[in-house]
Amino acid sequence: MQLTKFVHSCVLVETDQSTALFDPGIMSEQALDNTIITKLDDIFITHSHTDHNSLSAISKLVSQFPDVRITASAPVVSQLAEANLLASSITPEEAEIFESRHQAGGKLFTTPEQIGIHYLNVFTHPGDSHSFKETKSILALPVTAPWGSTVNAVKLGLKLQPRYILPIHDWHWQDAARLNTYDQLEAIFAEAGITFLKPETGVPIDIPPSRKQGAKLKKAKIYN
Repeated sequence: MQLTKFVHSCVLVETDQSTALFDPGIMSEQALDNTIITKLDDIFITHSHTDHNSLSAISKLVSQFPDVRITASAPVVSQLAEANLLASSITPEEAEIFESRHQAGGKLFTTPEQIGIHYLNVFTHPGDSHSFKETKSILALPVTAPWGSTVNAVKLGLKLQPRYILPIHDWHWQDAARLNTYDQLEAIFAEAGITFLKPETGVPIDIPPSRKQGAKLKKAKIYN
């Protein structure tokens, strides 16, 4: 499995069997334009905020991959339909939706309906949440946000105990602050036996599957 992060909360997950892109938002659009994606089976969109849901980026991806499936929360399905983009709230067999409510934004922004997504029974993307209660072995963890804190992100990661943590939702940090915080988080999670991944935009990270993970990836289905 390869993970490629694009700037913010956008993550490309690639295996020999399938390829999926999560939350292509406006912060990630330029990086996606400069990156060659040769295969794309699915696009998953957790909620309607534009840093996770760029109509322009999605339109370009659909033009490049006309058979791509789009799975999204119900409001996003309706929004995409208005732009003549077909999406559904029914997940493909490779994925599973779980409860992951968007953290409240107070007066800063509206709090949208949101879904969390498990992919290939290995990768978890929760959208904008520190309130979800489940993860697979690789967790895309929001590490900073107007609606949450890095302290809460660390507490959640230590509580859920994934095998790997991929930091997302950190466009807000300057590069120097990001790299320094990545080093801190790497040390904290290492003490708990969790591998903290330190992504660079557009650079793939190889995740070697465990024996159990490899079997599930080969089947490319979810078995509860």
